[in-house]
Amino acid sequence: MHIPNEMLNGSICPLSATVAVAGIALASRAAMRSPDKPGALRFAAVSALIFAAQMINFPVQDGTSGHLLGGVLAAALLGVPFGVLALALVVTVQSLVFADGGLLVLGANVFNMALLGAGAGGLLNRYLAQRGMHRSLALLLAGWTSIMLAASACSIELAFSGTITAGKVLPAMLGVHALIGVGEALITLVLVTALSSARSTSGRMDVAVPLLGALLIAALLSPFASSHPDGLEWVAQQYGFLKEGAPLFVAPLADYAVPALGDSSLSTALAGLAGVMLVAAAGVLLAGLLRLTAPASAG
Repeated sequence: MHIPNEMLNGSICPLSATVAVAGIALASRAAMRSPDKPGALRFAAVSALIFAAQMINFPVQDGTSGHLLGGVLAAALLGVPFGVLALALVVTVQSLVFADGGLLVLGANVFNMALLGAGAGGLLNRYLAQRGMHRSLALLLAGWTSIMLAASACSIELAFSGTITAGKVLPAMLGVHALIGVGEALITLVLVTALSSARSTSGRMDVAVPLLGALLIAALLSPFASSHPDGLEWVAQQYGFLKEGAPLFVAPLADYAVPALGDSSLSTALAGLAGVMLVAAAGVLLAGLLRLTAPASAG
């Protein structure tokens, strides 16, 4: 659901960027004040896992694919504010290094996937659990809803920018993403259950397992991801607003490929591994900064 530059124009770009910056500022403040902060290495490992998992497109129907958004996953494993920051970090790296999502529309992508996916989705998961809903059911419902929220926001942004009318894009986006959301929900439940189990077994596993998982996904599974267009691209193809323009800059690993190796499985795997390590390193720096600048009263 990464929106490219060519799909949005006009005031929606600065408006969404302003909202995204404000939301990230609030999440950062909440993270610094949180009494239950994840370790810097755990934050980095979970962020890297989400980056790698987003590389795996799974087939849906009619030549369409979807991939994990990971908002509720991040919020469940790290806490809501840190989950928002993890998704924002991943989306930013994807845009700058892999040309996955336009730089001019980075604010919209951060809003859709980090603030709505991890923020609203994570808060919904917590609310449902506090209301007595079974943990697994809460994760499933919140994971599915996070996709629908992000797809709705994307549709409104497209309509606001004049790309396509809301009457056309909203039902199309919600229809295909209702199916993608089922995959999101199931993957979220499986990963949260597995990683929570590993963490309870040994304190060291809360870093080792997600980081190892990220490396294995990037190296072994990413070359076999579905080549079908994702939900947004599929809708854009159906309604004729999928366009390609000149990039603002040349991303070093555009399209998740090493330029010297071309379009090959090895190229995809190496680019994925580079992304995992980059996100992990950036995650350590960000989490460390948040912990160092936290007020003493925050614990």
